[in-house]
Amino acid sequence: MTRVRGFISGAWEFVVGDDWPTALGVVLALALTALLAGVAISAWWVMPVAVVGLLALSIRRAARCASRRG
Repeated sequence: MTRVRGFISGAWEFVVGDDWPTALGVVLALALTALLAGVAISAWWVMPVAVVGLLALSIRRAARCASRRG
């Protein structure tokens, strides 16, 4: 059981890390892609838009945090 718990903990840290909003955004983008594809709507564009948007938000949060530090 300890190895299973360690694996789950390591996987969680790898996926989520210290930027949980980005991880949540990726999950939501994947869900939206699946929903659109499920109703036969072209969904190829969802992930590129999500990646660009999430990257911009992540950089903005990092810059804001760095400016607070001095």
